[in-house]
Amino acid sequence: MSDTLPPCPDCASSFTYQVDALLNCPECGHEWQATEEAEAGIRDSVGNLLADGDTVTVIKDLKVKGSSAVVKVGTKVRNIRLVGGDHDIDCKIPGIGPMGLKSQFVKKASD
Repeated sequence: MSDTLPPCPDCASSFTYQVDALLNCPECGHEWQATEEAEAGIRDSVGNLLADGDTVTVIKDLKVKGSSAVVKVGTKVRNIRLVGGDHDIDCKIPGIGPMGLKSQFVKKASD
């Protein structure tokens, strides 16, 4: 039956199974609705679908790991690149340099 079910969107496990209307992943514990698979993609903090090259705004002060620098709320980040993994956005922060961000801490900017 797992041949007909999509892999887990979080960990890409092929061992997904269905319970009622939900699909489940036994490896990472992620649950999702089958309709979510069609809408899969990386979304910002308010649910907007993100794409490579978008401009986003940071919605919360973020401490830079291994540094005393802070990315301030309202910082605009241009030309993002979407990647898989824990931090799903690769970007270059003005004044700080290259870094990875989580999509839950940004909002798509309207240019």
